[in-house]
Amino acid sequence: MVKAKIIGKVTHYFDHIGVAVLDLTGKISVGDTVKFTGHNLDFTQTIDSMQVDHQPVDSAKKGDEVAVKTDQLVKEGMEIEAV
Repeated sequence: MVKAKIIGKVTHYFDHIGVAVLDLTGKISVGDTVKFTGHNLDFTQTIDSMQVDHQPVDSAKKGDEVAVKTDQLVKEGMEIEAV
């Protein structure tokens, strides 16, 4: 069994706009497919867009904090895995 590569976790969720703030421990790019897990929730989605400091970016790296629109509700503390 291959261990999933955790690339970050959710530090905040703006439910009124469906945007999660992610604290990255790995690299992520627009077009990547990621899996959100935790709090009895589990879903996969493609990253369509993301922002750093309210500016659109195509990729981000370890240590960055990015905002991404999510397809479903997420909660603080959920992990993000590279798929």
